[in-house]
Amino acid sequence: METSSKAPVRLEGNFLATLACWFLGLGSLVSWNSMLTIGDYYYELFPDYHPSRVLTLVYQPFALGTMAILAYNESKIDTRKRNIAGYILFCLSTFALIALDLATSGKGGIGNYIGICIFVGAFGVADAHVQGGMVGDLAFMRPEFIQSFFGGLAASGALTSGLRLMTKAAFENSENGLRKGTMLFLAISTFLEFLCILLYAFVFPKLPIVKYYRSKAASEGSKTVTCDLAAAGIQKQEIQKAGDDANPQRLTTKKLFYQNIDYLLDLFLIYVITLSIFPGFLYENTGEHQLGSWYPLVLIAMYNVLDLVGRYVPLIECIKLESRKGLMIAILSRFLLIPAFYFTAKYGDQGWMILLVSFLGLTNGYLTVCVMTVAPKGYKGPEQNALGNLLVLFLLGGIFAGVALDWLWLIGTATKF
Repeated sequence: METSSKAPVRLEGNFLATLACWFLGLGSLVSWNSMLTIGDYYYELFPDYHPSRVLTLVYQPFALGTMAILAYNESKIDTRKRNIAGYILFCLSTFALIALDLATSGKGGIGNYIGICIFVGAFGVADAHVQGGMVGDLAFMRPEFIQSFFGGLAASGALTSGLRLMTKAAFENSENGLRKGTMLFLAISTFLEFLCILLYAFVFPKLPIVKYYRSKAASEGSKTVTCDLAAAGIQKQEIQKAGDDANPQRLTTKKLFYQNIDYLLDLFLIYVITLSIFPGFLYENTGEHQLGSWYPLVLIAMYNVLDLVGRYVPLIECIKLESRKGLMIAILSRFLLIPAFYFTAKYGDQGWMILLVSFLGLTNGYLTVCVMTVAPKGYKGPEQNALGNLLVLFLLGGIFAGVALDWLWLIGTATKF
């Protein structure tokens, strides 16, 4: 039983840790969301190559394949090395997109397009390192840390959408305005990724509450926190002793899979629906409207803002959905969005489409956080880390399936309804 003298240690640094989780979540997707948000620039350079659909389809196999390997070997991979490697790869790949554009003077062509695809594939590898590593790490800490991390993921979309609207307005009437806005965009993303490297490497592991939970995980047999504890100043002998004293028995990944298969399917189905609509359908299948070239940017922005709002709604305990059956029913009901989007794009005006996109984002954020904060409960540190990796694996699997299904909207159409 824990003594009362230990309780304040757990709470010390809680706000800073929550804030750090939010910023690390922001860095986990800001580069990729930048790619989605500057889609109008790539449609100008590569009008015949379906950039939003192709780049998303390139990204996902690398993310899913890497995540599958990492999830299988999660107990042998040190979290610190994994996450820092991911943030470094994000930073370098984002900077490489700037260098490629400058080297080619913003020209189109298949060679330039292939180069962009290569760096987008690197984004996928980085995403698997960071998102799986962070969720696995935070799963044995406080639920609000995971909520804050996923809030940061959504904030990256809202931030990039807001910046994109501002840069489009600022550079719209200047020469090469679209390109200038894109370069500024990618430069900001590169800087944010660099800050995440510093934050995770030098600040996050030294927060008292983070040290507490990692030490607790080590005492339960976790080997993934060794380098982070060492970076926090905990002696190697103490870490070794904690591991030796721990009960080595833990549930296998297979048993964790069967015990939580409904949660895993929940995340898979959430993102199958979302990514079968966002972003490809919004860029290519919504027709021409009064907003003109601003229309897809407004749709993307509304999705991202409501996705962010949805991830904070579960903080209101009375409307947080925790029932396993209730979560599955709510998630399955989102399949009704498919015909809703079809008929709205075919017969509705832009107002109804904006409303529908907002609902898509709100439900995506809300249900994601509900599943992620409820699922890892009741396990020891090593098991929570393994389950966190499984949850991210199925999330990425849902994204990949949704991206593939997104191409079905083009059947029987030229490019738009």
